[in-house]
Amino acid sequence: MVERELDDGVRIAQLLASELTGRAIPPFDDVAVTDADSDVEPTPEGARAYDVTHDGERVATVYVMPERARLELFVGLEAAKRAADDVGLRARPRASTPPALVVFVENGAHAKRVLDVFEAALVAADRSGVDTDAAAGDE
Repeated sequence: MVERELDDGVRIAQLLASELTGRAIPPFDDVAVTDADSDVEPTPEGARAYDVTHDGERVATVYVMPERARLELFVGLEAAKRAADDVGLRARPRASTPPALVVFVENGAHAKRVLDVFEAALVAADRSGVDTDAAAGDE
């Protein structure tokens, strides 16, 4: 039995990256981790660790904090929020350009739950025909 939960932001982000890229089924078959900072040091406000792309377009950014990770999703926000609520993850919208959904990954066990959130976001974006490039704020 595990005595303690994984609560190191860098390790949680690494586990999440493995989960996202280790699936060969849609919609994860076109997911990649890009622009990773292999020397990222966690900060209280969150240091950028990597981007997540789908079909070559940025759909999320992952940040590391000392005891957790935080991701910001840029597509399928309403569906992603419902999925986060369904799996018990803390999530809140961020009023910004582009709009985002901030999802907190408090421990390693939550990394698997985030897959449901990503799947909901990607499926919703595909269904709505969202231009993920425009949604992510890239020109």
